[in-house]
Amino acid sequence: MSIIIVGVGNADFAAMEFLDGDSRVLHSHTGEEAVRDIVQFVPFRNFRNVPKETLAKAVLAELPQQVVQYFKHQNLPPINSEPA
Repeated sequence: MSIIIVGVGNADFAAMEFLDGDSRVLHSHTGEEAVRDIVQFVPFRNFRNVPKETLAKAVLAELPQQVVQYFKHQNLPPINSEPA
């Protein structure tokens, strides 16, 4: 599972930035380390005056790596397939 959060409005999104976990490993309330980063947070206000493709790129930026991390964690190698 990957969680994508887009913050809308002028609220304080510090808690969402914390969940994003880009700069540190998150821990549960019992101290257990998160196995991988599954959250991508993007504040919409940073993308108001740019092309919508820029927002899409930021929102989806971490998804490929999150998928790779999941498959590695599950010891699932890529399936060889024919090019499309």
